[in-house]
Amino acid sequence: MVPPPDVSALKAHLRPEQILTSATEFEALITPWNGAITHRPAVVVRCETVTDVQAVVAFAGSQGIPLSVRGRGHDWAGRALRDGGITIDLAALNSVRVDPVTRQAVVGGGTSIGELLSATGEHGLVAVTGTVASVGVVGLATGGGYGPLSGRYGLAADNLTGADVVLADGSLVTADDDLLWALRGGGGNFGVVVSARFDVHRVPSIVAGTVMYPLTQAAQVLSRLRETEFPDELYVLSAFLSGPDGTPLLLVSATWCGDAATGLAEDGPVHALARLGTPVMAEVAEQSLAGSAAAMSAGFPYGRHVDLRTRSVPEVSDEIVDVLTEHFARVPSPLSTVALHAFGGAAARVAPDATAFGLRTPHRLIEMISLWPDASRSAENRRWTADLDEALRPFALPGGYANLLGPGATDQIPFSFGANATRLRSIKEKYDPRGVFTAIPLP
Repeated sequence: MVPPPDVSALKAHLRPEQILTSATEFEALITPWNGAITHRPAVVVRCETVTDVQAVVAFAGSQGIPLSVRGRGHDWAGRALRDGGITIDLAALNSVRVDPVTRQAVVGGGTSIGELLSATGEHGLVAVTGTVASVGVVGLATGGGYGPLSGRYGLAADNLTGADVVLADGSLVTADDDLLWALRGGGGNFGVVVSARFDVHRVPSIVAGTVMYPLTQAAQVLSRLRETEFPDELYVLSAFLSGPDGTPLLLVSATWCGDAATGLAEDGPVHALARLGTPVMAEVAEQSLAGSAAAMSAGFPYGRHVDLRTRSVPEVSDEIVDVLTEHFARVPSPLSTVALHAFGGAAARVAPDATAFGLRTPHRLIEMISLWPDASRSAENRRWTADLDEALRPFALPGGYANLLGPGATDQIPFSFGANATRLRSIKEKYDPRGVFTAIPLP
């Protein structure tokens, strides 16, 4: 057994109640999103200020103690919790300041998507984020950030305009050109992002469409989707999921961020998604993006067991649809889902070397999310995810979405940043030569 670190030196900088050394204490406060994660830190420090973060980073470095950073703890691989080390919990650094004139938002490192969208929504603005309100903004954006506004405004990373970062020696810097480039897709591998600045956009409301089709119509519906040209304002997410009675279904979900009247029109692009087949349910309504993200978050609560794989494909071909349909027909848990994220529009018009995020050609990100309530059927669910991942491998592009790659994705990690890998490793060596920070996998 490794003895717990002596944290007495930290008590000169922080209040005792900020330093948690009891598993009983911190497990009640920092439940990982993935309940299957078993590794636990020796110490959790609940940082409330940037100075707190600097003190913990400097202390961990001086003692040679492994360090991890937890924004909202949503990483499915559990990298927010460093087994036997010190975890910096940023949840209290969740401030949001919105300037409606310059259309900029400044967020603390522990801010969630829901908190950012609620704050921007008060001004009739939106930020480019993902779809689940409980996910941390900084973790999402620094790793890329697919989302419902990406076709019109690019990835979340493309909207990241500045950052304040605590480096491995405890110093605080404002990201320069190199470091900001790396943070826009290279993840939290260079320091602790304690503050980030984002462009935000005037979209007072969105039009959301939710259409459910029987699994037997998946081939027809996805074929017709593949043949349809969509404007940048329309984001379409498809997903295989189970209905309330466990029946496998195909979801076609739309987010329209253009003129609301066009989005609501019966002959408009959102209602057209209900005419791809014979739906079992179809709803179209105007709402806030914050409300949409909150509803999605309810379906992905903290504490369930999670196994996740991802593959990027040029298009959802008939062969891929056959694989997805066949595998989902025998999914072991009704909580599991396979999501097909669209990537195109403005996000695909960014030069590949403009940010660390390297895959800029139009594609579909296939996200395989196995969810189950407890450890009783873990082997069966993990086997299903691995089998589906292997079946999709022959159709996939090299690499994958690094924000979602686990440490076992050894065939994807070397190619996950494309031609940007060499520059990214050089910046890593410059800012963190001792490898203190390990977030999403670097090649």
